[in-house]
Order: sequence, then structure tokens, then C-alpha cells
Amino acid sequence: MRRHLARLFTVLAALAALLHATGTAAPRAEAANEWNPPANLVQPINEVWNHVSTTYPDLYGFRNYGWDQIMANKGSINYCVRWESDAPVSAALRDRIHTALKRQFALWMAAQTENGRGYNNWPYTTVPVNIVGWAVKNRSTLQWTDNSVDIYTNILDGGGAPQCAPDCGRFFHQDGNYSKCPGGTARHYDQSLWLTKGFQGGAGGDWGQRLGQEYFTSALDQQNIHIYLHEVGHTFGLDDFYDWTPTGQCCFLMKAGSAAQITEFDKWMFRDFWRHLKGRYGL
Repeated sequence: MRRHLARLFTVLAALAALLHATGTAAPRAEAANEWNPPANLVQPINEVWNHVSTTYPDLYGFRNYGWDQIMANKGSINYCVRWESDAPVSAALRDRIHTALKRQFALWMAAQTENGRGYNNWPYTTVPVNIVGWAVKNRSTLQWTDNSVDIYTNILDGGGAPQCAPDCGRFFHQDGNYSKCPGGTARHYDQSLWLTKGFQGGAGGDWGQRLGQEYFTSALDQQNIHIYLHEVGHTFGLDDFYDWTPTGQCCFLMKAGSAAQITEFDKWMFRDFWRHLKGRYGL
């Protein structure tokens, strides 16, 4: 038995050496909750959290961050599109909007995975995005007849913009009770992609993101729809940086106008928000 064990250890050692030589070393075993930002980012990340802790009025009491939505759905997000425009939408354009939305949302989710696993106890390696509805003023604006999504017409918010049914929206039912939603829980929406004709810039929060209709549709094939990405950062709790800049950081997505994609600093701020919030889920 000892001879066989010795031979086994010799084979394993040789295999490890071969993997190292070919640059395919087995991944290092790491604690699931390890916190290891690059040394040059430790101070600015801590500065950001200190700022958040002293300026957010209900940092830990608030229960509708994007994190809460994903956890409530057990690993997915539902969207409804608010089309505040008279521009026609073909089935092909609808599908392109859906594809771009999923691809862009996934860029943030990728920050939560590392080496094929969730970072810092994050329980999901992918977060599917489902588009369950569209809201318009006039049904004729939507040039398709299939029933792939729910269509809401003549439901307007206080400003006269079309909105998806409040009975189906998490913003209105944070207790998860969608009993009055025609499609039930499966057809509820967590966030709205609100596309407004002529809208400049963007807005974002737990309710979703609002952007110019022309801007978003013209950027569908871009690798980074940066205004959308910035606003999704707000949905997950990240702050703006209009009046201060963390030490050593000049250009990152959440500092509007200074970067056009998610940077390493953005990723570590994102991870840090999760690190401080994950305890509410027992992780």
C-alpha cells in the first residue's frame, strides 16, 4: 500500500509540474469570502465606502437594490421596456433592444465572478435577464403581433409617460406580492428600461434606468452603452462622484464623463457594496 501511495504522489507531482510548465496550473484554492483588491485600490475603495456610509440616509435599511432583486428571484432579473416615443418598433428592433440589454447587464454581473465561481460568496455565475413587457401609448407603435411579451397601453405615470402595470412591478410591490399581476410572479418586472425621445443624459435607481430613445437605439451594437452601464451602477447602489474623487483615481465609469466602460475601480466598488450587504442574505 505504501509503495502504491508513493507512486501516486510521484505521478501527481509530475502532473503538477507539467501543468505549471504549460501555463495551465490548477486554480489556487481560495476562501469564498476572501477580500483581496489590488493594493493601489484599497485606500480609494475604503474612502468610497466611508463616503457612502455617511451620506446614504438608509444604507442598510433600504431593501430594493439590484442585489435584493436578484436574490429575491433566485438569480435572475425581469425587465419591462417603457417606450416613451412615437418612433415605430419592428419585431427586429425589439429583439435587438432585448439582446443589447442582456449583453450590457451581463457586463456588471461579470464583475461578480472569478475563476468560474461567484466572488465573495456571490451565489450565481450568470444572471439571466428576461424582458417580460413593453409599455406604449399607442399599440400601433409596436409593429409585431406575437405574444412574446406583455404589452401595456394607456397606463400613464403622473407625467404622462407610458408605464408598465404597477401591479406587476417590484418597485410598487417590494413584498413580492404579485397576486394582482395578470401573469403572476413569473411576469412581474424588477426594473424598467425607460427610453424617452429627446431625453439627454440618464437617470437610474432601484426602479431601473432612463435614457434617450435615440441614444440607446443608435448604440445597440456598441460593446459598451456607457450611459446605461453608469445608470445600472446606481441600481446596485453605487454613487455619483460630482464633487470629489477617490485618492489616485481619475477616470472610471461612475464618475460621469471620465470613462466609457466598467473599469477595475468600478468592479471593486461594485464588489465592495456586495461585501457589505451580503450579510443580509446569510452569506
